[in-house]
Amino acid sequence: MAELKLLARRIFQEAISAIDIPLAMQRKLRRDGTVLGLEDAAVDLHAFENSRVIALGKAAHAMVEGLASLLRGEFPFTGIVSAPTPPLLAVAGMKYFVGGHPTPDEQSWKAAEAILALLKECDEKSVVFFLLSGGGSALVELPLDKRQTLKDVQQLHRALVNCGAPIEAMNTVRKHVSAVKGGRLAVAAGRATKITLAVSDVPVGKESALASGPTLPDPTTVADVRRVIQEFSLQERLPARLLEWMDEGQMPETPKEGDAAFPTAHFSLLLGLDDLFHPAHHATEAKGFVACCDNATDDWPVEKAAEYLVAQLEELRRANPGQRVAVLADGEVSSPVKGKGIGGRNAAFVLACVKKIAGKKVAVLSAGTDGVDGNSPAAGAVADGETLDRGRAIGLNARYMFRESDSYTYFARLGDTIVTGPTGNNLRDLRILLAEGEEKKQKKST
Repeated sequence: MAELKLLARRIFQEAISAIDIPLAMQRKLRRDGTVLGLEDAAVDLHAFENSRVIALGKAAHAMVEGLASLLRGEFPFTGIVSAPTPPLLAVAGMKYFVGGHPTPDEQSWKAAEAILALLKECDEKSVVFFLLSGGGSALVELPLDKRQTLKDVQQLHRALVNCGAPIEAMNTVRKHVSAVKGGRLAVAAGRATKITLAVSDVPVGKESALASGPTLPDPTTVADVRRVIQEFSLQERLPARLLEWMDEGQMPETPKEGDAAFPTAHFSLLLGLDDLFHPAHHATEAKGFVACCDNATDDWPVEKAAEYLVAQLEELRRANPGQRVAVLADGEVSSPVKGKGIGGRNAAFVLACVKKIAGKKVAVLSAGTDGVDGNSPAAGAVADGETLDRGRAIGLNARYMFRESDSYTYFARLGDTIVTGPTGNNLRDLRILLAEGEEKKQKKST
């Protein structure tokens, strides 16, 4: 069974290695001389007097480097970058901020102020590239209500991250209280031509949730904000000043379709679900597995997702006797923080599987493509049919540690964490379930 864990690790690493942002930019953006071809338009860069770049998210550095390579110095730009780490190689003309994640900090606040100041200078002779990736909601932040403090903003973000709400619900609230989210950066750029290039960690069709949709029309409403607060029992966790602002009726609607900012705005998805699934599927089949992809569990409670995907693996194994099988899943499961332990939704998913796969020739891996899992130093974890007994042998109680949100500690004690460090990318989480094939039953001779 140890071999299955090793294979799961290799599949994950190969899938991560295959996601190359600069190459994706070269592949998906068509450049013909001065004309840049996008999904919905062709933009002649020669028509503009100045180019600006706003990059925010965990993949910001790679995206800026990719754009610089695509433009090859022929169209110099200046701009702002906010990422969770400093750049290995700074791009000329860019000002860098190391913002807080998952909670905004002073650098997140300063980055937002710098971005708004830069966009204020833009006009119809400007083209602005917005390079967006996951994590941008925390890395750039400024409250719409000027009475809000940084501590208020941090309290709000912590409450949202820990309440168990799906990303779309969290961002519904974030968009309505922020000066830089929910289409407001597009509005701040005024009459400039706006080109958004995205590396997405949100569900297909919900791109306005990526980094809280700073450049897209927002389909959510103030009424939706109130519903989220009630559904996830957030009333007692939110800052008093924020609640007062809402109760006073001061919260405005976010920019919608038809706003004057959007006719000159373009959106192109550089990397998404398929760009993660394809290399993972290829790597799995190359190792002799019959593999299927299943993204049905997105936003499911972690225990429900674990039960479903383990059952899918068993069903696939029964349908392919004698063959190794694999189920690949992406997306984010819901794992509210209930204790004071260390871990995140990926290690929690694997821990939820430990008892279900005990004694079976099965391995389960779940990890974040950004290299981060909750408040832990790992990207996720891996387990097999021997994990439960190994844990018990050294005094680990899987059920108790799951309840205490201490999944990282469980797997760290066993040497089964997935540690990559920041990957400089951020698509969705990847779950890999592998199983040895059932032996074909011999027919009885008559």
